[in-house]
Amino acid sequence: MLTFKNVTFRYPEDETAMMENLSFHVERGAFVSLIGASGCGKSTVFRLINRLLEPQNGEIFVDGKEIHQIRSYAGYMPQKDLLFPWRTIEKNLCLPMEIQKIGREEQKERVTRVLEQVGLEGYRNKYPKDLSGGMRQRISFARTLLTEADLMLLDEPFSALDALTRMDMQEWLLHQWEHFHKTIVFITHDVEEAVFLSKKIYIITETPMTHLEVVDVPEGYPRNREFLRRPDIEMLKEKLTRQLRKQVN
Repeated sequence: MLTFKNVTFRYPEDETAMMENLSFHVERGAFVSLIGASGCGKSTVFRLINRLLEPQNGEIFVDGKEIHQIRSYAGYMPQKDLLFPWRTIEKNLCLPMEIQKIGREEQKERVTRVLEQVGLEGYRNKYPKDLSGGMRQRISFARTLLTEADLMLLDEPFSALDALTRMDMQEWLLHQWEHFHKTIVFITHDVEEAVFLSKKIYIITETPMTHLEVVDVPEGYPRNREFLRRPDIEMLKEKLTRQLRKQVN
């Protein structure tokens, strides 16, 4: 679904590259997490996928096509919900469809369906200030769904939530993923969050990035939190934590 092929990128103000000849791929329908120390280039990977940045060398493919040849191929959910406070929830959700110049009646029908799917159908005429942090993130996810892209890029979407709400949102997100069959790439600093959510974890171990270490999580879906206490999973979490701390040091 997603392929980096020998991608090199350097910010103009930096002397060294952020990545050099980086190649990796993500399978269709997978839920994978991308982890690494702060400043290692996780968000840069997303900006390259979204064409907000251009690599000096190499190519990026989505669904087998080079990204400059396709449109609306990736939905992006940022760390903050970025809902417009002067727009109702319905009007916030309509935004990606307005950009695509979809008719108003179809916009309304799609909003109705997605609000039912995320369990917030009674909130279409509310404003963002009327919603809790978890509800706002559900709306942000619903807006990302309405891009109708098969690839979804989620950039630490739960980092600002309290611990209990965060756990609820992780479980809710897995349910949505199992329902919609999207390919999700999820950035997080939280090792346990990555282990709970992911089929595979991609680890940035060095800068510049020349490769990503890939670790499989030995647990199927659906999941509950009991498996996180297994000895093999505790060892996996400890291994991942040591790798991140080593990079920071």
